[in-house]
Amino acid sequence: MGSKKKSKPSRSRKKAKTSADQALALDYVRAWAQPAPPPASDSDADDFLPAQAARGGGGGEVLFELHSHSNHSDGFLSPSALVERAHRNGVKVLALTDHDTMAGIPEAVSAASRFGMRIIPGVEISARYSPREVATAGENVHILAYYGMCGPSRIDELDIMLLNIRDGRYLRAKSMLAKLNMLKVPIKWEHVSKIAGEGVAPGRLHVARAMVEAGYVENVRQAFNKYIGDDGPAYARGSEPFAETVVQLISRTGGISVLAHPWALKNPVAIIRALKVAGLNGMEVYRSDGKLDGFCELAEKYELLKLGGSDFHGRGGKDESDIGTVKLAITTLSCFLKMARPIWTCAMKDILLKFAEEPSASNLGKLVKFGRVTNFDGYSPTSTVIDAIDVCLSSWLSNDDIEDANLRR
Repeated sequence: MGSKKKSKPSRSRKKAKTSADQALALDYVRAWAQPAPPPASDSDADDFLPAQAARGGGGGEVLFELHSHSNHSDGFLSPSALVERAHRNGVKVLALTDHDTMAGIPEAVSAASRFGMRIIPGVEISARYSPREVATAGENVHILAYYGMCGPSRIDELDIMLLNIRDGRYLRAKSMLAKLNMLKVPIKWEHVSKIAGEGVAPGRLHVARAMVEAGYVENVRQAFNKYIGDDGPAYARGSEPFAETVVQLISRTGGISVLAHPWALKNPVAIIRALKVAGLNGMEVYRSDGKLDGFCELAEKYELLKLGGSDFHGRGGKDESDIGTVKLAITTLSCFLKMARPIWTCAMKDILLKFAEEPSASNLGKLVKFGRVTNFDGYSPTSTVIDAIDVCLSSWLSNDDIEDANLRR
């Protein structure tokens, strides 16, 4: 007698399971991504939204934008204008990830409150990978950090690292200008500073824009290719920390670490492997042009989150995709949030505990620096510490979230 073959699951059964998983993921993501609706008094908020999005349409999509820049680093738009543009494009959750600074987050959070959007406080940290941690070897790496509503715990530790990187940007820019001058491409420091804006550490993009405006190159791409790219004759290094150190700091401060644009790296496999050991959580594999470039398989091999974003700067032109053009699958977003939320909750507990132990004005400022407090009018200096914490929790979390995180007193 011949043995009976095991029946394979039918396509319809697989499809039903996939649909059920997607439905659960959609409910989970929507519950987190759509907090309180915009204030009723802000009647013109929906003027920025396409009709379908204003009606709550979009089917099974909840649009996240996880990589964007404002004029607090090398973007062209203010955080408020960036949020408005994202809202107009149907984005529900926006991560502002300026280079080496989180200075634009409070403005973005305030602007997002008009539209019922969520802001993920983020930053793109400049780093250096070296196989033997030798500063003169290796290559540049960018690490995205994503934090919860109240931002990083141990904020002072992160601020010190970011400040050191920004200080190095000034020295690097001046070194590049000196090298350009030797190449008969004289660019004035005042020109670069004006483009960067007051208080903004100048980056290579600011130098490139000055070169375009001075007529030495036709466009930014040519400036990088010919002069200031990583192998260019006018390239200079800053004071970037080692990539492993950055990943470890992000983990220590309650963030999710993601390797940015790995397709730009010369030796991505070695870097991904080393950063995974250091605690890397994910990597970008989805690009604005829709290509995966084989990095999806690398993410799976090293058990990393597969994420992506537009890397929007607001330059305009045909070579830049608009904000919100990278549409991540709902199951991808669900995996991201399921990893991130417990980490963010631990960071929130740490921040609240520090305030409870030392309820100073300085710690109160740290408490509300990134997380918008919607009903803080009822708090006064004579209020108790518990009152302040309750006000914050009721602004940041739903009752269910507070119960799930065991934050009830």
